[in-house]
Amino acid sequence: MKVNIHNQTNEDIKDVIKLVRKVFKPIKEKLSMEVVFITQDAIHEMNKNFRQIDRPTDVLSFVNDDASIKSLGDIFISLEQAHLQAKDLGHSFEREVGFLAVHGYLHLKGYDHHTPEEEKEMTFMQEKILEKAKLKRSSK
Repeated sequence: MKVNIHNQTNEDIKDVIKLVRKVFKPIKEKLSMEVVFITQDAIHEMNKNFRQIDRPTDVLSFVNDDASIKSLGDIFISLEQAHLQAKDLGHSFEREVGFLAVHGYLHLKGYDHHTPEEEKEMTFMQEKILEKAKLKRSSK
């Protein structure tokens, strides 16, 4: 799968780019996708504007509905939120960024977690992809 990565933060994301490419390398997909790393303030504004939720979030996904563009859509990830959540959850920053990227990708593919059944299926798919990238869940 082709993943186009964009950095709209001041962070050096060389290692994050390698990580995201590693996570998605085994996935066979004809369409590409965009992964955009943004600031906490930017994702807060997006969350407020697009979801009417006035607080930062970790990841937002936007499906591409223009068939002429060969892209699944866009995933926006807050690196600051990923750092905070990794610390809170007791696992690595790499695991958290990998999780957020996969979570966003699965939303682009139509998965959701509104019901217990949907959440179970989405969680299973997330863990399957992350295990291949050797990013197992913390036992905390």
